Amino acid sequence: MPSKKTYGALAAVAVAAGTMAVATTTVAGAGTAPTGERRPDLPGRQLAFDRTATYPVFQNRPKGEDPATPTVAEISTVSDDGRTLIYTDALARRIGFLDISDPGRPRGLGTLSLTALGDAEDEPTSVTVVGPYVLVVVNTSAGYTTPSGRLDVIRLADRERVRSFDLGGQPDSIAISHDRRYAAIAIENERDEEATPAGGEEGDLPQAPGGFVQLVDLTGGAPTGWRTRKVALTNPDGSALTALTAAGLTAPTDPEPEYVSINDRDQLAVTLQENNGVVLVDLPTGRITKVFGAGTATVHGVDTDDDGDINLTGSITDVPREPDAVAWIDDRYLATANEGDWRGGSRGWSIFDSRTGKVAWDAGNTFERLAVRYGFVNEDRSGKKGTEPEGVAVAEFHGTRYAFVGSERSNFVAVYDLSRPTSPVFQQVLPATNGPEGLLPIPSRNLLAVSSEEDDASVNVRASVTLYQLGKGTPSFPTIVSEPTIGGGTPIGWGALGALSAVPGRSHLLYSVTDAAYTPTRILTVDPTREPARITAELTVRAADGSPVGYDAEGIFARPQGGFWLAVEGAAGAGNQLVRLDSAGVTRQVVALPAEVAAGLGKQGFEGVTATTDSRGREVLWAALQREVAGDPTGVVRLGRYDVTTGTWSWYGYRLESTSTPGDWIGLSEITVVGDRLAVIERDKLNGPAATLKRIYTVELPRTPAAPGPLKVLPKTLAHDVLPDLRATHGWTQEKLEGLTVAGDGQVYAITDNDAVQDATGETVFLRLGTDRKVFGTRH
Repeated sequence: MPSKKTYGALAAVAVAAGTMAVATTTVAGAGTAPTGERRPDLPGRQLAFDRTATYPVFQNRPKGEDPATPTVAEISTVSDDGRTLIYTDALARRIGFLDISDPGRPRGLGTLSLTALGDAEDEPTSVTVVGPYVLVVVNTSAGYTTPSGRLDVIRLADRERVRSFDLGGQPDSIAISHDRRYAAIAIENERDEEATPAGGEEGDLPQAPGGFVQLVDLTGGAPTGWRTRKVALTNPDGSALTALTAAGLTAPTDPEPEYVSINDRDQLAVTLQENNGVVLVDLPTGRITKVFGAGTATVHGVDTDDDGDINLTGSITDVPREPDAVAWIDDRYLATANEGDWRGGSRGWSIFDSRTGKVAWDAGNTFERLAVRYGFVNEDRSGKKGTEPEGVAVAEFHGTRYAFVGSERSNFVAVYDLSRPTSPVFQQVLPATNGPEGLLPIPSRNLLAVSSEEDDASVNVRASVTLYQLGKGTPSFPTIVSEPTIGGGTPIGWGALGALSAVPGRSHLLYSVTDAAYTPTRILTVDPTREPARITAELTVRAADGSPVGYDAEGIFARPQGGFWLAVEGAAGAGNQLVRLDSAGVTRQVVALPAEVAAGLGKQGFEGVTATTDSRGREVLWAALQREVAGDPTGVVRLGRYDVTTGTWSWYGYRLESTSTPGDWIGLSEITVVGDRLAVIERDKLNGPAATLKRIYTVELPRTPAAPGPLKVLPKTLAHDVLPDLRATHGWTQEKLEGLTVAGDGQVYAITDNDAVQDATGETVFLRLGTDRKVFGTRH
């Protein structure tokens, strides 16, 4: 039999008021949303969401379970008092409970196994709350051709099941009406991506049986009085309904309803993602009132090739939107997140006029460009569906209606002001952990909860629930963005920033450089005097012949004489080089490691470069190797001294801290000159709650080459423990603290490498650590 669906539901969301709809049309997405962030110079005058806590749900696992066992948080809901959050965990076949009474300190309240209530393969796909009861929809299908499911009603007080309903098919999402008279469940009966229907290709529609909507009349208060009603989306013989055929849906005999949302007039909106359509249902009567197609979008100015180059000159043409989540905005308009499935995905979200079925507004390229400007570029997805907006939620806070749109592949949530329903105004980006799926506004507590579905203990990517609170002042994220400012043109693409350098002669500016995650290599100018810091310019690095080149640049030093030195890490020892560029970014000199040193290196080599120039113009480079060279003492890593005039290397030793965590290692990530000392970053390989070592140490700056023989280990002094600074973001503690420098004005800055959103959350943390006097005790 085919395997059961692993991930079923979409985001459980709060919705605003809305009403019915009409037919469809094809609309090209032009994009009208501005791409700025809240002005930081107006603290206290605007409300903004700020992250308060990130709770990894593996910490809420049953006692005795291996912490590495996959466990996720997909869809979430909340109790009536807003203090108990309930999330689905399809991988572990259970639902989890969190106490969020204190938004800064969520507390695990344990889990409830659904396999104990049914079969070992039963999966929760969505969840919501009605008064004292938790309603959990469960996929019990043995295979794609025999879909089945149930609705479990769980008493929240003691977590006992008080009733269960047979749903007659494989369920996806659930929504509750504002008056709590109705529940609506999308019965998807999803397609098998490996099946080939007659006359079609693998994964095509139609694939019987067709899906439908199951309604639950929540009458009489107690679940004993509740009753179910089916809203068929096909005729009894399986043929297509006239309304679906007339709307021009892809395969009307196989509607596959995906997501449901109810307005305060008891009108239900149902997305048919694979069919690129929306159905509207009157809940009291169960009558289909309108069906319309979601149309297609033509979007220009996006990255369409997964070639490592952030290139916003591509286009997608007449692509079906294939909406996933839907949320009513008001009496007339509804919003869709156009993730796409097998044929489409417009890389944005849309607002539909329910009276005409036409698009009233479309994000065009602006949603994807948010990922670029905020450093969340998942270039690996460029040739597919880009940011993949999957979830959308709408809710009102303090009289302002907001839309929240989640990017499944770039790990962020965009917030918009919907005061004018057809003219969304972008407000801010919220960073999430990997695969944000459930978007749960909790207006009564001024909170937004985002649950993320990606979990892989082997790379320390763990599913989490993140909380954000609406309040006054400037949010802590972002710490760095790229130009242009509000209303500008194409933003500078960036990410994987693992190095920093001061800009000679410009006391307030910095340089950074992209590593091998992107190509070609680019040197970026950073203005840290604004908050967030701004990436204001880019310089493409070129080979000696002038062609763009991709270096794995892990260190950068801007020379007072002009040009740059890059520390380039190779895939093997011999690939490690120091590369000198001229001021135009063209390669002018390559310095290789001595053969005997290169032979002792694995894949971790150069991680930083800095330099001194004496009064006679003699330039000396200092480079840090990340890990030990084979044959050197255990726990001692090399600091290399290269005399540019004589072309000779000599080596000093640096003793690393130790770790007992399996799979962990300690290494260096940066080196920079601070007065008469060298400052280095020493860090572990851990992230999230496991992160332990993220520190800046200093050692003396030797003025002469090291003597031959055994490595002379330079005594080190702790200058600054950066771990508390990273924890203070209330997010997922980043692993790769990799950039450090002192600007010309004496300010100390550090930055994390976001690994280009690969096995990482994608968040970049730019840190302002204070003056060199404060951090290093430097005297001027």
